Amino acid sequence: MAREFQRGHKAKISDLTPGTDLYVGVQIAAPGLTFDISCFGLDAHEQLSDDRYFIFFNQPKSPEESIQLLGAQSGDTESFRVTLDRIPAAIQKLSFTATLDGSGQMSQIGPGYIRIVAGGEEVVRYAFTGSEFTTERAVMLGDFYLKDVWRFAAVGQGFDGGLDALLKNFGGEVAEEEAPPAAAPAAAPGFAPPAQAAAPPAFGAPPAVQAPQPAPSFGAPPAPTPPPAPQQPMHAAPTIAAPLAPQMPQAPQAPSPYGQPHQPQQPHQPQFGQVPGQGAPPAPPFGQQAPAPYGQPAPAPYGQQPPGGMPPGVPQGMPQGVPQGAPATGAGLQAALQPYKEAATGQRWTPQNQQLMRVDLTMGGSGVLARQGSMVMYQGKVDFGYKSAGFVGRAVGNATGQEMQLMRCTGRGQVFLAEEGSHLHPIELQGDAICVSAESVLAFDESLQYEVRRVEGHGIPGGALFTMQFQGTGTVIVKTHGTPVVLPVTPTTFADCNAVVAWSAASQVIVSSQVRLRRNAYPGHSGETVNLQFRGAPGNFIVVQPYEV
Repeated sequence: MAREFQRGHKAKISDLTPGTDLYVGVQIAAPGLTFDISCFGLDAHEQLSDDRYFIFFNQPKSPEESIQLLGAQSGDTESFRVTLDRIPAAIQKLSFTATLDGSGQMSQIGPGYIRIVAGGEEVVRYAFTGSEFTTERAVMLGDFYLKDVWRFAAVGQGFDGGLDALLKNFGGEVAEEEAPPAAAPAAAPGFAPPAQAAAPPAFGAPPAVQAPQPAPSFGAPPAPTPPPAPQQPMHAAPTIAAPLAPQMPQAPQAPSPYGQPHQPQQPHQPQFGQVPGQGAPPAPPFGQQAPAPYGQPAPAPYGQQPPGGMPPGVPQGMPQGVPQGAPATGAGLQAALQPYKEAATGQRWTPQNQQLMRVDLTMGGSGVLARQGSMVMYQGKVDFGYKSAGFVGRAVGNATGQEMQLMRCTGRGQVFLAEEGSHLHPIELQGDAICVSAESVLAFDESLQYEVRRVEGHGIPGGALFTMQFQGTGTVIVKTHGTPVVLPVTPTTFADCNAVVAWSAASQVIVSSQVRLRRNAYPGHSGETVNLQFRGAPGNFIVVQPYEV
C-alpha cells in the first residue's frame, strides 16, 4: 500500500522498497496551461555543476542513462526512470520540478501528485493542490538525496520567477536564443525500440498489435490499455535555449498585504531604524513588505480588508478576505483559511503577520541565530543546533544581564519564529550599528557582529546597565510589546529605562536621577526616579514601546 506523504515528509528509499530501479510519475494540469517537468541532477553543494544532468524534453537522459525521461503514460503527465545504483558519485541529489511554459500561476492548478513506483506497485505518493500556492510559476515537487543512503523528501516549494529562477537557484545559466530548425520536429524519443524490432525489451511498452505485457520490470505501473501511437512532443523547439523574460505579476489594487509591494512611506515619517530628517528609504525589492511607520496601524494581514471599508478600485460586493483578482469562491473551509495562507515572497525575511516572522534559509547563504524555543514551525531540511556563548560569553552575560540563550538554524528550508505574541520588526543593517536590549532580540543573521556595550552611569534599577550592540550587514528581528514609537534625539530627550527598546549606536546615553534629598522627609515618590537621557547629533533616534518591562 502506498504511503501518503505531506510537505516536508522524508523517508529512506530502503524503507519504501528494496529496489533501486524506480519509476517516478508526476501529474499536474490546469485548463489552458502548459507545464515543463524536469529533473535537476545536483552535486554535494546542491548546484547544477554538470549540464548533462539537467533532464528535460530536449535532453531526455543522462550520459550513463541512470536518469531517463519517459513521457506521459499510466495517467501521469510526465514520468522518469531512475536507477539509483547507476547514478555517479558526483550527483548527490535529484530535484523533480514543474514550471509553467507561458502565462499563469501555480495557484490555478488542480489536484496533482508526484509518486514512486517499484516493481509495478506504487510505494509513495505526495499529493498537492493549487490552494497551496499563490503567484509562483515554478515548484520543486520532490527530491531524491544522498545522506548515507538514498532518501526521498516531499518538498512543495514554489518560485515566483519560473524556470529561469530555478536555473539560477541551482547555479545554471540560460543560453542565448537559437532559431528553431526548419524541418518538422521528430517524435519524442521513447525507451521502446522502433516498431519493426522483433521483440521489445521488458522495460519498453509493447507495440499496439500485441497483447498487453506484464508490468515493466523496473517498476512502472501497468498501462490499463495498449499504448497509443507515439505523440508529437509537447514543444516544437527547445525553450531552455531562449532567455526567459520573468513574468512579473501585476500589483493588486487591494491594500498592500504581507508579501506584496508596499506603498512608499512619506519622507517626513521616519521608519524603524531610519534616520529622522533624511528622505524616504528606497522602495523595497519586489515581493518584500516594507515595515509600517511606528505609531501608525500596521497593514492588514494577507487577504484581509483594512479598517474603514473596501479600498478604492475594488468592486462592490466582493467578499471580504479575498484578494482582488482572485477567482470568486463560495463559503467553505478553503475560503475560511484563505486570509491566513503563507506569504512566500522569495525574500530571506518575510513577516507573516505582526507576531510571526518567516526566514528562508535558502536565501543569503548564512545561518540564523534565534532565541531558543522561538521556532513554531519549519519546512524543508533544517538543522537546529545549540549556540554556545563560551565560558567568557556566559560570564559576561551573567554579569551584565545581557545573556541570550540562542540556537543556530541552518539548512535549506523555511523557519517560522514567534514568542508570546510579541510584535516583531525586521531591522536591516547596511554596515551601520544599533543598540538593542538582549531581552528585545528574537533572531538575527549570523553574519552580524554583536557585543555587550556598557551604558555610562549608575543607579539603574534591575541592573540594566548594559545593552547589546549589533553591527554589520544583515537583519536583526526586534520584538516589542505593542506598537513602538521612534523619536529623534534632542538635548531634552529622556526615556524610561524599562520602556526603551533600542537606539542608534552613535547616541550618547547617560543616567538622569530625579531623587532629591528632601524627599527622604516625605513618604513615597512618583516612581520615575531614574531615566535615561539621550544626546547626539541630528539623525540619531530612540525606539520606545508602550510597555514597561
